[in-house]
Amino acid sequence: MKNRLKVLRAENGYTQEDLADIIGVSRQTINAIEKEKFDPSLPTAFRISKLFKQPIEAIFQFEDN
Repeated sequence: MKNRLKVLRAENGYTQEDLADIIGVSRQTINAIEKEKFDPSLPTAFRISKLFKQPIEAIFQFEDN
């Protein structure tokens, strides 16, 4: 799954640690999502969406392999 998390995080001045603390996951989870090695759980995706005030599909783009 492609995502814009790293760009949004940087635009808003958050470190990976900051973002992890705000949405309740580890910094390693944020890193893995940004590198597209891990897809977020639905609750995590909703928290990210709410924080950045954007629809989930504006942040995460599903790619059918």
